[in-house]
Amino acid sequence: MSKLDDFKEFAKKNPSLVKYVRNNEMTWQKFYEIYDLYGEENEIWDTYLKKENNTTSVTNITNFKDIMSWVKNIDLDNVKNSIDSIQRVLGVLQDFGSGSETKTEYKPRPIYKHFED
Repeated sequence: MSKLDDFKEFAKKNPSLVKYVRNNEMTWQKFYEIYDLYGEENEIWDTYLKKENNTTSVTNITNFKDIMSWVKNIDLDNVKNSIDSIQRVLGVLQDFGSGSETKTEYKPRPIYKHFED
């Protein structure tokens, strides 16, 4: 097995590393370099491999705060205008669809009659 395959197995055993990569705090390249220099058993991993029990409640709270701040920033007038325009488009499409069902046959006007006769 190569060193890269060993690192992949190490990363699979420690899914908490993904959080650091997703938050742009670290890259996989930097993690691999640390792994290559120090190996699996070094103290340097203690900062990255903390128990998730304490941090999950904190991340849930921050995620909730992020969601609430996102909801506060929604412009309700813009949302209402968007919904209204979607409803108008759907109404037009329904008119096109229902118009084909209620077509009446064209009856030509007799030649000898005028408009007001």
